[in-house]
Amino acid sequence: MIFENRLWDDLQPGMSAELRRLLTADDFYVFAAASGNHNPLHLSSEDGDGDGKREAVAPGMFVSSLISGVLGNFLPGPGTLYQMQNLIFHERAHAGEELIARVTVTAKDPDGSVTCATEVRRVGDDALIVEGEAKVLAPKKKLRFEEIDVPGLIVQRHRHFERLLEIAEPLPALVTSVVCPEADHALEGALIAAEHSILTPILIGDPAKIEAAAKAIGKSLEGYEILPAMSHREAARLGVDLVNQGRAGAIMKGHLHTDDLLKPMLDKATGLRIGRRFTHIFVMDVPGVAHPLLVTDAAINIAPDLATKVDIVQNAIDLAISIGIAEPKVGVLSAVETVNPAIPSSIDAALLSKMAERGQIKGGQVDGPLAMDNAVDIGAARTKGLRGAVAGHAEVLVVPGIDSGNMLAKQLAYISHAEGAGIVMGAKVPVILNSRSDSAMARLASAAVAAIHYHRMAGGKA
Repeated sequence: MIFENRLWDDLQPGMSAELRRLLTADDFYVFAAASGNHNPLHLSSEDGDGDGKREAVAPGMFVSSLISGVLGNFLPGPGTLYQMQNLIFHERAHAGEELIARVTVTAKDPDGSVTCATEVRRVGDDALIVEGEAKVLAPKKKLRFEEIDVPGLIVQRHRHFERLLEIAEPLPALVTSVVCPEADHALEGALIAAEHSILTPILIGDPAKIEAAAKAIGKSLEGYEILPAMSHREAARLGVDLVNQGRAGAIMKGHLHTDDLLKPMLDKATGLRIGRRFTHIFVMDVPGVAHPLLVTDAAINIAPDLATKVDIVQNAIDLAISIGIAEPKVGVLSAVETVNPAIPSSIDAALLSKMAERGQIKGGQVDGPLAMDNAVDIGAARTKGLRGAVAGHAEVLVVPGIDSGNMLAKQLAYISHAEGAGIVMGAKVPVILNSRSDSAMARLASAAVAAIHYHRMAGGKA
């Protein structure tokens, strides 16, 4: 876009310019951060007036700032300085609506100032949102800019996790074996999920330690069932028994080692095997990415062979479908996007892609090998000449091994500010795997993903 100003001599009454803007919920979060106005009426995640609906009303000063955009960009343009602006608000705008801000010159003063009529209208019904009058100092020097580079902003909020909570909260609460919630971080996730009506936790472990953990986080255990188990092995075994008895539909990891949690589930006689390898999936909410991003396997299978990778891919597809991705696009990662016999992961990726093509992996589109850049970025994919449906659009990332998966997940968390919900698939029921460093939202999202998947597989609506 070319930005070129008009000097005082060039301006005449009746000249006008306008700017169109589609309002987004992210705009209002940026405004809240920049202005300090955290009025919940403007934030899409909040019910700002207590009427049971989330309003996302456009802040009045944000709407009126579109007028300054016209003044500073077009009329008079670069170099313009405000002297006065009055405003009358007639209606309210909301996220998702498109507005037109318009400025019309009405008078010129000998001191170099210009008076303009200003208004903002809604596209569609032409409703007048705000009108007023501005007085500005016109620029004194002719300026022309081919392009003005403004850094892009990515809003760090949990849009994908919030949607998962909206899906999960109306479902029947999922009865869950919570194994060894004997530390504050381990207990808090279960209780928060219960407060949101996502889970009904059965707390299994040392009652004294569980009570101490509840006291540490200021929570009451009144109304929660506690089953005594004085060792991690006993608690994990009891959690599996509750599933086999039909009393629980999920298992949540508490304050114990993952190997201790999984061991009784893997028992061939009394465990929770269903014929697939147990695989871990991070469902990640990455700021700036338009969909949830699933990363697998970053926590269980250390150096998976091809057969294990088949289960890794199929489990991820099944979970992605549960959370609303109708036909998941699976990118099988390697260091390169071409098959190289010296790089085993590239061979596995090509085989997985062909197996999906032949129906040995079902429910999603699988492509590989793909390097990380051309798996998630359409520009990088096109540069490399990749034209498939997955390249540049991957929703599931299958990593070569646990080291690369762990690095990728933590890079997304600590550099890209993502949140990750951890789920183990391949068992009779979903297994919720939280980390002690997880935020409350990540713990909630893990429970929500487990509940949504359970109800879909049980035939409920999710």
